[in-house]
Amino acid sequence: MSDKKFTPRVFSGIKPSGGLQLGNYLGAIKRFVQMQDEMETVYCVVDLHAITVWQDPKELANGTREVAAGYLAAGLDPTKSILFNQSQVAAHAELGWIFNCVARMGWMNRMTQFKDKAGANAEKVSLGLYAYPSLMAADILLYHATHVPVGEDQKQHVELTRDIAAKFNHDFKTDFFPMTEPIIDGPATRVMNLRDGTKKMSKSGESDMERVNMTDDADTIVKKFKKAKTDPEPLPDTLEGLKDRPEARNLVDIYAALNDSTPDAVIGEYAGAGWGRFKPALADLAVSKLAPIADEMARLMDDPTEIDKVLKNGADRARAIADPVLAQTYDIVGFLRS
Repeated sequence: MSDKKFTPRVFSGIKPSGGLQLGNYLGAIKRFVQMQDEMETVYCVVDLHAITVWQDPKELANGTREVAAGYLAAGLDPTKSILFNQSQVAAHAELGWIFNCVARMGWMNRMTQFKDKAGANAEKVSLGLYAYPSLMAADILLYHATHVPVGEDQKQHVELTRDIAAKFNHDFKTDFFPMTEPIIDGPATRVMNLRDGTKKMSKSGESDMERVNMTDDADTIVKKFKKAKTDPEPLPDTLEGLKDRPEARNLVDIYAALNDSTPDAVIGEYAGAGWGRFKPALADLAVSKLAPIADEMARLMDDPTEIDKVLKNGADRARAIADPVLAQTYDIVGFLRS
């Protein structure tokens, strides 16, 4: 293992497809905002990843701005963090191709998320969807990122990033790329469906009642939490009592994350409470936290000039880090450069 020291740096991104929902906020954006005071932070709207499945061009452009608006409305400071959209920095695609040639087919075949997304139609999906994890590795390593905040479902992709970095370093007898560490913490890194606590909350769910959108107004947020699926039992005295109660555990986790608390603390406060007491309390908390974000997102989206300026400036700052890393990678590989 190399003793080379890398600047502590966070990288992560969100796809601009389908609109932001509560899972994106609690599992990603809220944590991103907190990290910008801890180390260097680079955050990306990953529009190259979005087109691994068909995207309407106008909706893609609007979605890219909406994700950026979500970052900003949640408190991301573009003078502290770098915020940009992936397609403005060509080095992502260039390093992605090199990593396509480093990664092994067997590694890609083990990616469970591809299997989940492709299902029975694996022969008909795009090559981009198959190679998605290799491009994700390029996104991360292009900035020599040392840490990546991810949900449990993305941990495998960070492990692949480490495999690619290790193989590149071994093949070329260098210690150029770091061994990136996943950061998986917090009470709601994986927010579940409001109608089925065994499924992840998704932008592509069949019913809008399954999720809380970051653009929902206060009345809609209240309605969704009040109608969220639960079970007949009150909240238990201990967190262990939520075992095999996925819908109940999901709502407790959401409350804890919104309140900057812990599931144990929530249970301590609401032990024995019925859903007639807990759901309205959760809805009120969600409105107090999310409604101001929705209002600010609406303001930004009404005049996207500010968003576009932030993304352009962020892309310029991102290239200042990425281009030298790509140039050194080219030299290591043996590519001639003018």
